[in-house]
Amino acid sequence: MKILAIIVFIAMYVLMTVFMSKRLYIVFGAAAILLVTGILPLSSIPGAINWNVLLMIAGTMILVEFFIGSRMPNFMADVLLDKSPTVMWVIILMSLFAGFISAFVDNVATVLMVAPVGIAVCKKLKISPVPMILSIAVSSNLQGAATLVGDTTSIMLGAYANMDFLSFFWMKGRPGIFFAVELGALMTVPVMMILFRKFRQPVSAKEYTKVESYVPTVLIVLMVVLLVSASFIKNKPDVTNGLVCCALAAVAMIWDAVRTHKAEGSLRAIKAVDCETLLLLLGLFLVIQGITEAGIIADVADAIASVGGKNMFLLYTIIVWVSVLVSAFVDNIPYVATMLPVIQSITATLGVEPYLLYFGLLTGATLGGNLTPIGASANITATGLLKKEGYQTSFKDFMKIGVPFTLTAVFCGYLFIWFVWH
Repeated sequence: MKILAIIVFIAMYVLMTVFMSKRLYIVFGAAAILLVTGILPLSSIPGAINWNVLLMIAGTMILVEFFIGSRMPNFMADVLLDKSPTVMWVIILMSLFAGFISAFVDNVATVLMVAPVGIAVCKKLKISPVPMILSIAVSSNLQGAATLVGDTTSIMLGAYANMDFLSFFWMKGRPGIFFAVELGALMTVPVMMILFRKFRQPVSAKEYTKVESYVPTVLIVLMVVLLVSASFIKNKPDVTNGLVCCALAAVAMIWDAVRTHKAEGSLRAIKAVDCETLLLLLGLFLVIQGITEAGIIADVADAIASVGGKNMFLLYTIIVWVSVLVSAFVDNIPYVATMLPVIQSITATLGVEPYLLYFGLLTGATLGGNLTPIGASANITATGLLKKEGYQTSFKDFMKIGVPFTLTAVFCGYLFIWFVWH
């Protein structure tokens, strides 16, 4: 069964690479095979699906639709254009802006909030939004590891290692992973300057767009505040963030109905929900659960532990770079959940503190998703938004940006963590 699971998993990704437009059918086909063969038990399906992520995406998509309708993205685009000398710097500043937000808010929510601004900018400049939106996505994934509240894997590490919010900044008299991530983000600026060096067109905003209503913007800011606040609540329900986003989406629909005395705006917002992206994520959750049930992820973790042995540098290097590779194709949540106890066991045996390997795991697993367009939920969301705008993104298009961005950020973080924590 394990061999069959591996074959199905590899075939799924190969077919998705070749037939991007059919990826929804391919994913559910793979999930069906795993289910029929018994590799994916029927009883494990409810727990396999990350309802929090799906609810959060759906709620945020509705909020973003009202945000776009308020013309606030157009206003922000005008401000950004007025402050940037060239298109290249517009892309870089948008990416850094998305990264900053993502340090405190889930990556998917960040993409859904910032991408409309990027799309508005590109429409004004009459250029393809693909480079900008993909840069926003990979930058969001990078910064997610910077703080305790930036990503699910960060929350998992904090809970497992009994780390609080400040531990990511300073712990045991040493700089935390926040500085490793920020160094990586800083070093991606020259990478983006090289990648987008041809975008030298001057930009400017002749006049600022008039915002029709600030209510959607207030609701989005409130969403950010509530998501950050919720991260400090212990033992909260797993779907808390999703419920927050959906509740605010409901408030937005009620506000629009009261304001216009019509339900058209709410219906339009509901129709704006990208069902294909939601279904793709749902299918991937099932496939990942299947290979987890087959023991493939556990085997990878055991192999890392056995090869690394007692050599800390070798063990650290393996954990970082294998995590990058694995997370390029597998959701990093089950992988990190599997590796945390493995690392704790290895370091206890060696009689050393586990933080070096913990931070290495988080760095590799969080940033590795940037290697492929299906390696992280934020990437899937970004390519879904682009498809909605009429732009089909191939693996090649994504990896032109994702690979140099990821390798630069990971290598910087890898060196920083080793020299500070070994």
